[in-house]
Amino acid sequence: MISKRIGLVASVALVGSLALAGCGSDNTTGTDTGTSGSASGSAAASEAPKADCFSGTVNAEGSSAQKNAIEEAIASYGEACKDAKLNYNPTGSGAGIKQFIAGQVDFAGSDSALKTEGKDGAQSEAAQAEAFCGSPAWNLPMVTGPIAIAFNVKGVDKLVITPAVAADIFSGKVTTWNDPKIAEINKGATLPATAIKVFFRSDESGTTENFTKYLKAAAADAWTADASKKWTGAGEGKEKSAGVAEGVKSTDGGITYVEWSYAKDNKLGIASVDNGGGAVELNGESVGKAVAAAKQSGTGNDLALKLDYATKEAGAYPIILVTYEIVCSKNKDAEKGKNIKAFLKHFGSADVQKGLEEIGYAPLPKEVEDKVLTAIDALS
Repeated sequence: MISKRIGLVASVALVGSLALAGCGSDNTTGTDTGTSGSASGSAAASEAPKADCFSGTVNAEGSSAQKNAIEEAIASYGEACKDAKLNYNPTGSGAGIKQFIAGQVDFAGSDSALKTEGKDGAQSEAAQAEAFCGSPAWNLPMVTGPIAIAFNVKGVDKLVITPAVAADIFSGKVTTWNDPKIAEINKGATLPATAIKVFFRSDESGTTENFTKYLKAAAADAWTADASKKWTGAGEGKEKSAGVAEGVKSTDGGITYVEWSYAKDNKLGIASVDNGGGAVELNGESVGKAVAAAKQSGTGNDLALKLDYATKEAGAYPIILVTYEIVCSKNKDAEKGKNIKAFLKHFGSADVQKGLEEIGYAPLPKEVEDKVLTAIDALS
């Protein structure tokens, strides 16, 4: 299976995300490089999807939410295309966009589409990206990363959370696990008096932005702050997805918002979410139902999506993020553009997408996948 290939990343395709420093990145922070699984070269190679191969190097940076997913795609691509080198540095969505606009990387991974409006008189992210590209930059949704409300409470295996209660927990208004507000929606559960310990992303994060978009949309009375890549709630900051997941894992009473894959990897409890249509467990089907209902906010092949975080549709898991690969629609370097296109076509293929569910992601719904592949075909 595709997930077995991740163990090959270091030796086959990911020569090391720190190699980005060689292409001009001034970000010298460490990266999340933990992998799991292994496979023999011959067995894994026989399973690798067919790919258009190139010889050369492509560098990308950004979302740590998609780290495990893109490493899967890089590994399987590297098995089929031995002369291709792909480096991905999971520094966070904000850093990835900045590096892309500055011309330090070939494409960016971001859990939020490029902003189309600037602040304080500055150009918008979309305008800055277009200025760098010399053509419009497109947002291509490639990874569906559900955001889990992940917890570690001794003696508690199952938990239901509503938007209002989530807002009260993450803003610091509810401070113990046996608070009546939590007990009311978890009748029959034995909840301890353990203190709640919130962990949040200390770096600018698309995951933070999407989670706060959810709180703002679904619990506006309880969460009054604007959605932002920078956390404004309560708790203790940890760097990147791996940091908050590890914080919860090592703390009785811990809770965080983190991508499904990290919650699974760390064997954390995952709350069901009730937006008003009944408690919904996080799984591939419930996430796909929510993504399929998203509306396209971009035009043409710019596939920025507007997600409905406040949906009450039965069976739809509402706390989701989509990681976009942000690319120049027409690359100034034609050969580089061709290489990026070849890899993204592989990443967006049905075989690769299907394999991502094994490591905590949801495959793109067919209607979205078709649009993504059409957009990739239009890259030049």
